[in-house]
Amino acid sequence: MRFISFLFLAAAFVSCSSKPEWPRPGTWRAVIELQGQQLPFNLMVVPDSLNGVDAFIKNAGENLLLDEVSLNGDSIEMVVHIFDAKIQAKVNGDSMNGFFILNYTAGYRLPFKAAYGQDFRFVKTDTSLVVPDFSGKYAVQFFNEKDTSRAIGIFSQQGNYAEGTFLTSTGDYRFLEGNIIDDAMHLSTFDGNHLYLFKIKKINDSTLAGEHWLGKTRYRKWEGRKNPNASLPDPESLTYLKKGFEKIEFSFPDVDARLPDGQGNKVSLTDDKFKNKVVILQLFGTWCPNCMDETRFLAPWYKKNKNRGVEILGLAYERKSDFAYASERVKKMKSKLNVDYDFVIAGVNDNAKALESLPMLDRFLGWPTTIFIGKDGKVKHIHTGFFGPGTGVYYEEQIQRFNKIVQELLAENSALPSE
Repeated sequence: MRFISFLFLAAAFVSCSSKPEWPRPGTWRAVIELQGQQLPFNLMVVPDSLNGVDAFIKNAGENLLLDEVSLNGDSIEMVVHIFDAKIQAKVNGDSMNGFFILNYTAGYRLPFKAAYGQDFRFVKTDTSLVVPDFSGKYAVQFFNEKDTSRAIGIFSQQGNYAEGTFLTSTGDYRFLEGNIIDDAMHLSTFDGNHLYLFKIKKINDSTLAGEHWLGKTRYRKWEGRKNPNASLPDPESLTYLKKGFEKIEFSFPDVDARLPDGQGNKVSLTDDKFKNKVVILQLFGTWCPNCMDETRFLAPWYKKNKNRGVEILGLAYERKSDFAYASERVKKMKSKLNVDYDFVIAGVNDNAKALESLPMLDRFLGWPTTIFIGKDGKVKHIHTGFFGPGTGVYYEEQIQRFNKIVQELLAENSALPSE
């Protein structure tokens, strides 16, 4: 009898231990838990051409493709776009349960769950619902233990549905989406690397008070005052050369340099490829969502304009100093975003070390930073940050400024003799 009972229990265990399954195609409402809060976002799962599935992370007007979805052991694994991150979860019919994992940070695992057939963010949308009006442009002050920082908050809403973003001196918070619930506006975004959650209340008709949860541990409060003329410092005034310097000089290994130490295949602005050309240096990292937005603009722009006498060179500052790791991350980003211009491995994502790698810079605030160099090899403009498409008119104005700078530099006479 004991033997029969053992066989029965073993059979029951096998029958209950189902094979890993693909998530059902359709809309899913996902939630990542952080700091005792729930950050919601939406997933659209679609069949792919190999009998598996792809997925899209949806934030307001954005759809981020996840085309590396696989079965791994008893779970599915979704590599999150170009970032060194993944979602690992077990699928059980109309639910998924697992973790969001940042591979480059030891122990970074946040609970993840998703429910099939739910298409709302925080609550179901009702565009006819009468709720407090948060829409408008606000001058924002963020507070934390060490300092304060300025920003611009822009929000719009229809009924209880809301969208928005924050602009800072180094970029923007991309596509925020959410709902007004009772007297508070809730907004969230998950871009694959950063997790932002906001809860905002009205103090009066012109003043907001907010909370901001950032990833696994960071939290801060902020205040905003409605101001249609709110502005930030000129992005071309924040990063500059030290006195006595006119040029940028470096020698960094390209992504195909000899492994493991990255020796050989060094790239410098004195190389023939850059002589008598307008050169745009993109200081970026593959971990940086604002850098992703800038690269999505620069990649097709370069294809259209490279024959006009302009070159782009990306200087990558990655999460690890290991050359093989950094090179692999950049190569993957180039492939995913279909980038034709070249990249070098310049260092790690630390502001002080970035200054060490480019000691002619007087200061450096963050990524991305774009340096415009004339045909004479001299630095003409340095632009800190990048406003992505989630900022609307700010994005369009920035692109106009970019094209104007390049046009002016192309029109300048070169100080170099023609060959």
